[in-house]
Amino acid sequence: MQKWILRNPKFDFKKMSKELGISELLCRIIVNRGIKDIDNARKFIKADNHGLYDPRQMKDLVKGVSIIQEKIKNNKKIRIIGDYDVDGVVSTYILYKAFARCGAVVDYAIPHRILDGYGINNSLIEKALNDGIDTIITCDNGIAAKEQIQYARESGMTVIVTDHHDVPDTIPEADAIIDMKQPDCQYPFKLLCGAGVAFKFIQVLYEEMCIPREEESEFYEFVAIATVCDVVDLTDENRILVRQGLNVISDTKNIGLCALLQKTGILGKNISVYHLGFIIGPCINASGRLDWAMKGLELLLTDDEKEAMALATELYELNNERKHMTVKGVEDTIETIENSSLKSDRVFVVYKPDIHESIAGIIAGKVRERYNVPTFILTSGENCVKGSGRSIEEYNMFEELSKCKELFTKFGGHPMAAGFSLDADKVDILRERINSITTLTDDDLIAKVYIDAHIPLSAINIRTAEELNYLEPYGKGNSKPLFAEKNISIKRAGVFGNERKVLKLRLQGGTSFIDCIYFGDIDEFDAYVSERFGNTELQNMYKGRTNKIKLDMIFNIEINEYNGYKNVQVVLQYYR
Repeated sequence: MQKWILRNPKFDFKKMSKELGISELLCRIIVNRGIKDIDNARKFIKADNHGLYDPRQMKDLVKGVSIIQEKIKNNKKIRIIGDYDVDGVVSTYILYKAFARCGAVVDYAIPHRILDGYGINNSLIEKALNDGIDTIITCDNGIAAKEQIQYARESGMTVIVTDHHDVPDTIPEADAIIDMKQPDCQYPFKLLCGAGVAFKFIQVLYEEMCIPREEESEFYEFVAIATVCDVVDLTDENRILVRQGLNVISDTKNIGLCALLQKTGILGKNISVYHLGFIIGPCINASGRLDWAMKGLELLLTDDEKEAMALATELYELNNERKHMTVKGVEDTIETIENSSLKSDRVFVVYKPDIHESIAGIIAGKVRERYNVPTFILTSGENCVKGSGRSIEEYNMFEELSKCKELFTKFGGHPMAAGFSLDADKVDILRERINSITTLTDDDLIAKVYIDAHIPLSAINIRTAEELNYLEPYGKGNSKPLFAEKNISIKRAGVFGNERKVLKLRLQGGTSFIDCIYFGDIDEFDAYVSERFGNTELQNMYKGRTNKIKLDMIFNIEINEYNGYKNVQVVLQYYR
């Protein structure tokens, strides 16, 4: 069940349309994204490199670059310490390649998810000391590592932090801290991922080291992968960086990435945000989840085609294993919820000891999507129970955990996602406490679907669909626009595809007709239509006969290309 909400902002769309030379419909969608200023709207539509900000505005970035320059000049050993997710791997790759290009004596380390945990730790620092490392630079971590960085500096090392996470009350005393979320940082865009911050760093480093400006473009495709996979908002600078990356990734010169594109069957295809977020990224991520993220980094760094294909195959198979584990974990969790008192809770706290801790967050997200209920999945860790949560807009997960902080040995996160560790005997106490203090209402737990515009079928054409391309790439913060129409008749229906999982409908609205496809649960759709209109009408629909079926629909608009022909179609998302 969803609540359908039509966005209806008060705005002079006619004036914006005239100034920008685009339709009022496109203006409405842009305003729905919170962009009301004409200059920002123009920048949104163009989304080119001229919209990127000067990296020198980022606090301590010039200082950090100056330190690295000096270390390169004096042949000091530099170690990059990243993280085990896609953003951490890509950030490490960007810094390593750029530093090596500048002649640095540089290597890298990535923590093991299970053995080391997140970010820089004392064992990594001790290893760096034993290896004669002079300087550590973190990427995608470090802003919260106060004690660890203090230990490194007291041991005589120089430490530079590059990060993008929220800044804690007390920050490390590093030699330079580069995180645009610092309160006194003047950088105008605060939502870069870790790889975005690393890219900004090397932009200035290349300039100072007199490396040709065009060489930084080799990193666009990698920044795009990290930006999409870290699920930061695809707005402003992030949108520009992802668009630039998508423009070049199909012609990548990176041997490892090329092997991965080939292994996943998308080499030569028009790569989209979907491919970055659901095919390429998860394969790189799989090594960090089920093995060691170093393999993902080695794939990107290798110059050997044979090694690249072997690593790509290994990552591809690891990701398939991860997918199977996730499906089983989701099924088992849903069964547990449906057959217990958990189903009546407003916040799910589900303890599944056998779930691999690296996929607990993914499973929490899938369960959250199904029930629209904030969900914590708990599993057995090394010496404790570990939990990972995914939330809904109405529930600030980090704040709610903070109210129970005495239960945890460690916790952290933000409003939409969080993680923690606690002793096994506190699991039931956590479930009871988190539910007793919540202020979530029945209305909060109803999923909201926000519609960008009501549009009659007669107004949908190729020109409409082509103009919508200005809005790409889509992602968090810039979702694919949703449109709605009421009382749509279905003239005929058919099921297609190799696995018979695609429903194709011929729709009529007034005197207009348009094709529609649906990738959802066809059995559920049929059951709904049969219940509302009767089985005879359902059969008439499939046989192309006159029927009495009329539905309200929410859909996307897109162009279908087949055998050189283009036609506009809609993609059904919700119906009633």
